[in-house]
Amino acid sequence: MAGRGGMTGTHWDGIVPSPDCSPSPSVLRLSPSLRWEQAREPLHQGIDGNRTCGVGPGMAFANAVLHSSSSSVVIGFVPCAAGGTRIAEWAKRSELYAAMVRRARAALATGGRIGAVLWYQGESDTVRWADANAYGQRMGSLVRDLRADLAMPDLLVIQVGLASGLGEYTQVVRDAQKGFALPNVRFVDAMGLPLQYYDHLHLTTQAQVQLGHMLAQSYLDHGTTKPLDTASTH
Repeated sequence: MAGRGGMTGTHWDGIVPSPDCSPSPSVLRLSPSLRWEQAREPLHQGIDGNRTCGVGPGMAFANAVLHSSSSSVVIGFVPCAAGGTRIAEWAKRSELYAAMVRRARAALATGGRIGAVLWYQGESDTVRWADANAYGQRMGSLVRDLRADLAMPDLLVIQVGLASGLGEYTQVVRDAQKGFALPNVRFVDAMGLPLQYYDHLHLTTQAQVQLGHMLAQSYLDHGTTKPLDTASTH
């Protein structure tokens, strides 16, 4: 979810697809210092540790939702992703989970509402059988804990099915993602989208844009009637 489109090693090519990923006064992000600012690629720069980030699906998602609305709306992203992490590292009381909840609450404190959580994670869980086998249970705990801590029992979660993996248990994780049974958890499948040639792991820039459109369609198909003010993204 942090975005590796246009990346080669630690270098981002700086290419921002227009108009899909172009900045807009109506698309904001919560900065590392918890201040709202105009969102632009790379959406997760300064959030994902000290890593260089590239194009992700977020800006394409936001622009697609904006273009679908006949009224004036403001979308606020709360980027929280940390690349290369296992889902066990997002368990309640972990540093990553605490930071995600803290940032979400800061967004709510400004008067926004969280319209959805966009979750694209799991490649690192494909390396060990124990992690892959526990993925569904750990994802369930994460969703339930997050809904409880934000006092949002019906919070929409849109989970992306893996397009690739670091290990041999990719299908095990994908099966857990596809078979997830909690209500208001939707599944968007990234399998088949083009991967970067240099690592065959991360999506290309155009694939990130396509995924953003797919996420937007899933959000809009959910039947939300109110404008989206704040989207919390992993």
